[in-house]
Amino acid sequence: MKQWGKSLGAILLAGSLIIGGMGLSGVFKGPEKAYAADESQKNIVSVIGKGELSIKPDIVYLSIGVNTTADTAQEAQKGTAAKITKLTALLKTTWGIADKDIQSTQFYVQPNYVYSEKDGQQVKGYNAQHTLQVAYRDLTKVGQLLDAASAAGANNIGNAQFAIEDPSAFEAQVIEKAMQNADVKAAAIAKAAKRGLGLVVTVIQNDTGNYPVAYAEGAKMLNATADMAGSSSVEPGEVKVSTQLSVTYELK
Repeated sequence: MKQWGKSLGAILLAGSLIIGGMGLSGVFKGPEKAYAADESQKNIVSVIGKGELSIKPDIVYLSIGVNTTADTAQEAQKGTAAKITKLTALLKTTWGIADKDIQSTQFYVQPNYVYSEKDGQQVKGYNAQHTLQVAYRDLTKVGQLLDAASAAGANNIGNAQFAIEDPSAFEAQVIEKAMQNADVKAAAIAKAAKRGLGLVVTVIQNDTGNYPVAYAEGAKMLNATADMAGSSSVEPGEVKVSTQLSVTYELK
């Protein structure tokens, strides 16, 4: 009887040690992992660095088109085709614009509808439109070019977009400015938190690209300028090349 009691006690004790060991093992291993994850999150700071350059543009993209209205679709199309042929010849010969810099962006022929109580909806003539996008690099003569296009029959002149033809040439400068901006922000945050700024952990570029500047709200604005000054005046101004960097730093 006593011997059985000892054996049972030994088994119970051994079982307690095993269960206790498992419990202690869980206590030590679980919090250790959680502590490491928390520490890694506590020891970093992430900021957005912004870099931007204002640069004089070196190219303009012009929207120049012809609108023709006629009784039939064929007449409207022929009228537009004749004016576009004349306009294209002018751009190439007089203004020295290469074929690759003249591109058709829109062409359509559609009926014009009128409505009356008596006859309902009816077709009254047709409208044909052909629009060209023209890339031009002598920005001192943009106004003169638009005046010449208007004289040649262009009656649908849209916005002029000034841009940098190769913004990648300024990419390194913009990235350096963005990184400097990130450094300043991260250092300020670290100082406010009474910490020191460590090494860069990650850098991700969020490229915002090159934004052209739109100028002139169509032919009406250009014509109004021409009436007052004798010829159209178009000022290119500046365009902005920019980028953003998402930067993560260590905190000491």
